[in-house]
Amino acid sequence: MKSVSMSGSLRENVGKKDAKKHRKEGKIPCVIYGGKEQIHFTIEEKGFSKIIFTPEVYLINLNVDGKEYKAILQDVQYHPVSDRVLHVDFLELMPDKPVTIGVPVIITGVSEGVLAGGKLHQKKRRINVKGLQEYLPDFINIDITNLNIGDSIKIKDIDIENLELLDSLRDMVVSVKVTRVAAGMAEGEDEGVEEEEEVAEEGDQEESPTEE
Repeated sequence: MKSVSMSGSLRENVGKKDAKKHRKEGKIPCVIYGGKEQIHFTIEEKGFSKIIFTPEVYLINLNVDGKEYKAILQDVQYHPVSDRVLHVDFLELMPDKPVTIGVPVIITGVSEGVLAGGKLHQKKRRINVKGLQEYLPDFINIDITNLNIGDSIKIKDIDIENLELLDSLRDMVVSVKVTRVAAGMAEGEDEGVEEEEEVAEEGDQEESPTEE
C-alpha cells in the first residue's frame, strides 16, 4: 500500500469553540483512535488534498508532536454547503489487528462483449475488505477480457489471498449489457439468415420440374 507522511500538533483543548478557532487558522481538527487511547490534534488543511480527493487508499505515517503513528483515513466530515473539511478521523493500525477498508477497483482488459457492441457497467468503485496491514493492497484488479454480452463479475467470483471480502456475495462489480446497436446487429444477422433461407427455397422451387 502506498504511504504518505503527515505532521500534526496536539490540541490543548477539545470543544466546538476550540475547533472553530483552529479552522479559522487553516487547521483541521483530527482524532486518531484504535490504539490505547484517543489522541486529538490538528493538521494544516492543505495537507489533506492528496489523501482525500483521490480514489486511492494510503497508509499514513502520522507525526503528532514527535510521536509516530501508522494509520488510515477512516472518516471525513464536510461542511454541508461549502464542502470544506471540518473534521477527520484516523484509525491507528496495529500489526496483529485486522482493519476494514474500501479498496479501489481497477478494470483491465478489453471485453469481448464490448467489442461486439455491448456496454460496460461498473457497479462498484470500491470493495470492502478486512485484513492485516501487511496484506492490504493498493487496488483490486478485475480482468474483463472474457466478459461477453450478458456476463458479469460478482463479489463471489473474486478471491484475494489473506483478505476477507465484506460485501454481499451477490453484489455486482461489473457487467456487460446489450445495447440497441448490439441488438440491431444480432437482429440483422437473424434477418440475413432468414433471407438466405427464403432465396434458397425459391431456387429449389424454380429448379423443380413441372408436372404435365
